[in-house]
Amino acid sequence: MSKILLEIKNLHAGVAGKEILKGIDLTIREGEVHAVMGPNGAGKSTLGGVLTGRPGYEVTEGSIVFDGKDLLAMSPEERSWAGIFLSFQYPVEIPGVSITNFMKAAINAKRKAHGQPEIKPGEFLKLLKEKMALVGMKGEFARRDVNVGFSGGEKKRNEIFQMAMLEPRFSILDETDSGLDVDALKIVADGVRALRTPETSTIVITHYRKLLDYIVPDVVHVLKDGRIVETAGRELADRIENEGYESLNG
Repeated sequence: MSKILLEIKNLHAGVAGKEILKGIDLTIREGEVHAVMGPNGAGKSTLGGVLTGRPGYEVTEGSIVFDGKDLLAMSPEERSWAGIFLSFQYPVEIPGVSITNFMKAAINAKRKAHGQPEIKPGEFLKLLKEKMALVGMKGEFARRDVNVGFSGGEKKRNEIFQMAMLEPRFSILDETDSGLDVDALKIVADGVRALRTPETSTIVITHYRKLLDYIVPDVVHVLKDGRIVETAGRELADRIENEGYESLNG
């Protein structure tokens, strides 16, 4: 059996004194893809925010262990350097910073944290071209400012490109399918599948089954009112599509 990469026990968390997560238990092993589904306000994005250490979220009870380490004791930067990646639901624009310079800075920060020298220019350009091709991005995008003037689909594709460049051990895709047309959805899903390895794991947070037709999860969890109310295989997503969340317990 593969190694446990992430283990969440009795996680309670909230924002501004309001409890949103009300006792989450979740175990993810290396090589697994888990989907987290649920209605609006269920706590899906809060879970992603807590895992990445996003400011404003307060953990009041429980524990999270990532690769044998206490995740809650780590800063957001340390979590990133340890190999955790979040694809935002609404990617931000960064005027004045090109994608090339942004990615070079991100890669070198991670390398520095691991005691490695900065990436060589030739090695970086080779990696850049390889990963842009993987997600179907044109070379001209490398010179553009991060997400500035991008369509919704281009922003999401850029997120998957960043994931490909950083090669995280654990990725959280927070409603990456939001606003994507079918063609863009397929390209993003192809990129995610291409990056899957026996040592890496992914949480796919989504409202809809469609993305899961392309990124086939090993496990599907349903989050309602801050609790995981049901866990099963891919067939659970089909059931939700046909019967809705009200058909589930909890």
